[in-house]
Amino acid sequence: MDLTPRKIVEELDRYIVGQKNAKRAVAIAIRNRYRRRMLKEEMRDEVTPKNILMIGPTGVGKTEIARRLAKLTDAPFIKIEATKFTEVGYVGRDVDSIIRDLVDTGIRMVRSEKMAQVESRAARIAEERLLDLLVPSRSGDKDATNPLGFLIGALNRSEAVKQNPEPPNPETDNERQRMRELLAAGALEDRIVEVEVEESNPQMFEVFTGAGIEEMGINVQDLFGGLMPRRRKKRKVSVAEARKILVQEEASRLIDMEEVTREAIAKVEDSGIVFLDEIDKIAGREGGHGPDVSREGVQRDILPIVEGATVMTKYGPVKTDHILFIAAGAFHISKPGDLIPELQGRFPIRVELESLTAEDFERILTEPDNALVKQYIALMATEGVTLEFTEDAILEVAKIAYQVNESTENIGARRLYTVMEQLLEQLSFEAPEKDGSKITVDVQFVHDRLDPLLKKDDLKKYIL
Repeated sequence: MDLTPRKIVEELDRYIVGQKNAKRAVAIAIRNRYRRRMLKEEMRDEVTPKNILMIGPTGVGKTEIARRLAKLTDAPFIKIEATKFTEVGYVGRDVDSIIRDLVDTGIRMVRSEKMAQVESRAARIAEERLLDLLVPSRSGDKDATNPLGFLIGALNRSEAVKQNPEPPNPETDNERQRMRELLAAGALEDRIVEVEVEESNPQMFEVFTGAGIEEMGINVQDLFGGLMPRRRKKRKVSVAEARKILVQEEASRLIDMEEVTREAIAKVEDSGIVFLDEIDKIAGREGGHGPDVSREGVQRDILPIVEGATVMTKYGPVKTDHILFIAAGAFHISKPGDLIPELQGRFPIRVELESLTAEDFERILTEPDNALVKQYIALMATEGVTLEFTEDAILEVAKIAYQVNESTENIGARRLYTVMEQLLEQLSFEAPEKDGSKITVDVQFVHDRLDPLLKKDDLKKYIL
């Protein structure tokens, strides 16, 4: 409710420089989802998302806008390349796997949320199991790491107390209390204990479907859980690691996976985001290019998913009617008009992203929360090296990155990664030996490191 379009743009500005039109388009699309939820039910189903087609060269922020948007709205998000899919009838990935992967993402998100809610309760249970490992003198606790043995031991103790109401052994209780206090104080973190854990390598099958080999991820344990009990093995680990293992195990038992599945499917259907990258690679006209899987056929397979269909997953049917699709491509060779008309109509909002200038590079280096200059300063600080950049040096690095993009392939902001790595390669190598030193990167430093490379005839050989 608080995410107005203006606030969404402001949040995106923290990580992405420029591209105001694209930010406004996605902000409106997200706000329209909130508006749709406020409508009456009969009207709500009629309002479909306005899918977006982003057009622009690589490295200008298309993927980052979609990824940050999904994180901001806590929505299930998946990025896939259109070139991974083939027309029905060919061996390859089926377009339905887009939705299956999105549901898997939703399941992981909701499961993490549920486990966080029961973490404190799971931690208390795990602490009791840890105490049983550290003070295994109680009757029936010799197999405390085994949940069944732990339960049987507790029942046996309860029955014994009823039949023989003798007071408990004060020495055992005192020892347990002393261990509890030591655990709370963190004094036993390095002690080695033996825990029994479930093996985490379930048997998986590949399923042959009508569209080829499909990674359905069918788990034998899910199919035959009653006939094939989960295998367990003993591990010797520190108390600190045992606590993490036991808390994870107990939290998994406390959550209801059926409820997780229901909520995840609802979340995917209501707020899922699919970023369909490289869509221009399947937009070319047919003919004259040798043997190739029909690109138009891939478009026709994608069309029903974007239009709104029901996809069967191992968690149940999932409707795609209200999933937001954001397609992107450079469209250097082909153009948006080369897409089949039906698919064009399903991406009514078109946004052209601008190529980055030297001024944009300068802002990218310093303004975003995850700016490269901030990253390198933090990385060198871990070695005890104080790294500083002058304003002139940052401007010079931006100019060089822009010059290399113009001279070779234009890869957008990704060029800054290669230029910065070349600039600080020697310092990164010698940093452990310079503990306590202060390094200032000025214009002279930049020219000393980068000029020899820029004078070479073949820039591609030296800067990717």
